[in-house]
Amino acid sequence: MNEHPLLNKLRQIKLIDRLGELGKSSDRPIAEQWERTGVRFAASEGKLEQVYYRALRRLLDCIVPTGGDKPILHEGGIYLGCWLESTGTINAELLSRFLPGVSEATYLTFARHQREDGMLPYKVTENGPAYRQIQLVSPLARSVWNHYSLHGRDRVFLAEMYGAMARYDRWLAEHRNTRETGCVEAFSTFDTGHDLSPRFWHVPDTPHEGDSKRCDPNSPILPFLAPDLTANVYCQRLYLARMAEELGESGEEWREKAAESLNALFRFCFDEADHFFYDRDRHDRLVKIQSDVLLRVMACEVGDREFFDESLRRYLLNTRKFFAKYPFTSMAMDDPRFDPFSSYNSWAGPSNFLSLIRAPHAFEHHHRHVELTWAMQPILSSFAKATRFAQAVSPWTGEEGFTEAYSPSILCLLDYVERLSGILPRPDGELWFTGLTPYAMDHGEEAAGETAYARTVDGVRYELLNLRGGSELYRDGMPHLAFPSGVRVIAGRFGQPIGVIGMSVRTVEGTLRWEGREFPFAVKGNQLLRFSDGKFESERDIGLIYPTYE
Repeated sequence: MNEHPLLNKLRQIKLIDRLGELGKSSDRPIAEQWERTGVRFAASEGKLEQVYYRALRRLLDCIVPTGGDKPILHEGGIYLGCWLESTGTINAELLSRFLPGVSEATYLTFARHQREDGMLPYKVTENGPAYRQIQLVSPLARSVWNHYSLHGRDRVFLAEMYGAMARYDRWLAEHRNTRETGCVEAFSTFDTGHDLSPRFWHVPDTPHEGDSKRCDPNSPILPFLAPDLTANVYCQRLYLARMAEELGESGEEWREKAAESLNALFRFCFDEADHFFYDRDRHDRLVKIQSDVLLRVMACEVGDREFFDESLRRYLLNTRKFFAKYPFTSMAMDDPRFDPFSSYNSWAGPSNFLSLIRAPHAFEHHHRHVELTWAMQPILSSFAKATRFAQAVSPWTGEEGFTEAYSPSILCLLDYVERLSGILPRPDGELWFTGLTPYAMDHGEEAAGETAYARTVDGVRYELLNLRGGSELYRDGMPHLAFPSGVRVIAGRFGQPIGVIGMSVRTVEGTLRWEGREFPFAVKGNQLLRFSDGKFESERDIGLIYPTYE
């Protein structure tokens, strides 16, 4: 049987060769851990394949021992350490699919540096842990739960992390609820990592006298009731409930606390007319600055699909607001304070990679798979011309911005390639085989052309070819599935098809070929067809939310 040239190319890739000479002695075991995942990417055209392996090489530079024997993930670039808002949560959550040992060590680093009073460090560097501020964005408990679910359900690990997070929840309730509203309060800019954002103009960057328990008593506007911090704790508590039950305890108290957080969030921080979340200052006024706070709150599983859809229409897919040519901006573009420049560390306008790696959970939680691709495609086009891995991109041109070798940027590339054109293992046990390719968004230049992707799951080697004529999946070297372009096949852990999702604005018609039989289907964008007893039946059909302009 003659194999497709792209499949042959994929099979011939040797990771060690692609990475070149390994500069640090710690690199080789990390590279070998990657080898065990079997992850490979190949493309027929463009520069994306070359950029992909350059990114992987720079990722190794971000993994170093820090305050312990095992290497952990660092933020990268000028950020020499591991930050809870990013490196210790969403970054490690993505890395878990590729280097689970590094992710687990990263999570445990925060737990093992917990202060006696229950506070977790906001960062850990070679100089030790730091506690000056809280700096919370992505929920740690969700990241920990997903890692636990993906990798063998280690209860010893889960119990240690659960205990640490429960103690931290008590610390936040005691020290960041001074106004007794049930919201989590921001005492400074850095509490949310929103450097230079107009949201925090005339607010100190750090808590009073460097003490995370103290708010500047002379501030005319602090403390803020912060929607993103409150949503973080809401989502934390939902996942702490799951953990409690997994460990044989009741999760009911955590769910009650989560409901209290959600009620406080909507009571104090939500403006119904604007359909937006704002800080509330000490004078009980809403701080009406539209920033990526909305996307942060949505990524914390706040609201139902109807609520999220309205957020898409009015903001996230609105080209006046956050849906720039290279989305998502950190400030609404129609705000006169919007600053698009990405040449410095700024949350005043540019599209930050931390926003881009937080976005998929918000979209996929509400089954908005097609809409997410409209953000991923231009970013992958931007990567295809990148020479370094910056903290942000210009929302106008896609040019890389401040710093380089920044791990959220690197992980964004790895994640988007796998979500759009690869094989993605899910915490719920599903496998996603997605039949899309990076599209030529910039000047008609191909980013990748046809693609091939490989991953080993539970000892089984899968290889996915995304060709112009359709997609082909191989299992341990043998043809396993074939399906038309523009869909995602959902499979069980052993590769058996259990559903199809439409990943295009068009209705995709064709057949799924499996075990020598053909199963016809037609699927609309975002529609889920469930495959059972040799036939497809519609389980969910929510339609599409299209971009808006005013």
